[in-house]
Amino acid sequence: MRSKDLELYVHIPFCVKKCAYCDFLSAPADMQERTLYINALTAEIREKKEEFRGRQVCSVFLGGGTPSILDTDETGKIFRALYASFDIGAGAEITVEVNPGTVTEKKAEMWKKCGVNRLSIGLQSANDDELAMLGRIHTYRDFLDTWKTVRKAGFENVNIDLISAIPGQTVPGWERTLRTAAELGPEHISAYSLIVEDGTPFYACFEEEAPGLHLPPLPDEDTEREIYKSTEKILAEYGYHRYEISNYAKEGCECRHNLGYWERREYLGLGLGASSLIGGYRYRNTSDMGLYLRYAGDHAGADMYEERERLSVEDQMEEFMFLGLRKTEGISTDTFRETFGKEIDKVYGPQLDKMKDLGLLIVSDGRVRLTERGVDVSNYVFCEFLF
Repeated sequence: MRSKDLELYVHIPFCVKKCAYCDFLSAPADMQERTLYINALTAEIREKKEEFRGRQVCSVFLGGGTPSILDTDETGKIFRALYASFDIGAGAEITVEVNPGTVTEKKAEMWKKCGVNRLSIGLQSANDDELAMLGRIHTYRDFLDTWKTVRKAGFENVNIDLISAIPGQTVPGWERTLRTAAELGPEHISAYSLIVEDGTPFYACFEEEAPGLHLPPLPDEDTEREIYKSTEKILAEYGYHRYEISNYAKEGCECRHNLGYWERREYLGLGLGASSLIGGYRYRNTSDMGLYLRYAGDHAGADMYEERERLSVEDQMEEFMFLGLRKTEGISTDTFRETFGKEIDKVYGPQLDKMKDLGLLIVSDGRVRLTERGVDVSNYVFCEFLF
């Protein structure tokens, strides 16, 4: 990786229907709003051309929302703007998030023409009752149709997203979903545990006990822990290795874009609410659609920022630790020294000793990584490295 490599994230804030657990910046929209947004987004992309001249893009990620909701003309317009404005490397990883029920052969062919070489499909569960509970628009059969379509189109690097700890889910039920997905042979599987986020229908049900949504209880902590441990064991049977707390890949198929986040590579976020990390600053575009449509491409960049923060050295050290420790290989003490000009034990000596004594960290061969027990209480470990 060259020091000037850059990642791009492009946010598509549209979906067919908001899921019951989702707190992402996304919502259904009509064609008029989509057209206005695509025009504003491509204007923002073009506006960044001069600022990032000389930087080579090593990965592009279209996320959402549901990017696959866009028609071929809309997708083509976005990619034409990206290629005209940025130096996208010949070997760049280019990912599009897709949801079953929104994929067609024509769209898949268009993605290939646009240089997309990786897809991430939101299956979440192979159980139709669980999909309905989550508020998904698709069935497992719909997912299989999507799977066959993208494989037929020639996509050879595909991730399947799964969610565990769904209300009422048992360990055997989760294992059936996991094996069903693994049997298909995707190159990558993301297996996230459900988080009940504030402001979602799930939160209203479980945290506020609001009437109207009746769901089975959430799995208890012991069940969640058993689910997590069975995930690594089962996926290993199918040739997947865990390289991050919730991500598993066949050899050489790790998501390079997400690795960039965990390794604090610089990235530029484009679109509504998109975040960036550039030159020691972390900033985020406005989440207000009206403001975004007004300012995008209007050479009034500062007006688009909802947040802008200059990261102190301490902030950067914190991020280096709690993001890097998410990876199975952990963090390099040499890289810490090269980045911050200090030995890691001079900054975090007491914390490292405490976590080692508790059996939560291993420090050896120039690396610091979580133990299996440390993974179970990773949030506790991460908090130890906050100043």
